[in-house]
Amino acid sequence: MPRLPRLNSREAIRALERLGFAQVRQRGSHVVLQRGSATCVVPQGRDLKLGTLSGILEQAEVTVDDLLAVL
Repeated sequence: MPRLPRLNSREAIRALERLGFAQVRQRGSHVVLQRGSATCVVPQGRDLKLGTLSGILEQAEVTVDDLLAVL
């Protein structure tokens, strides 16, 4: 499995939108994206730590390979 790239929140949201996710709502600094039954929450306005990005991908049911394909 390839390593996770360093992304900021804007890049992560844009990549998830390319994978078919749509922004459902935003509350404060957190953006909620949804595709079918998969929902993920992305904190906005900062660089994402690798553990946070890993958790977002797990929530979204997206692999690292899928993410790298749309970057």
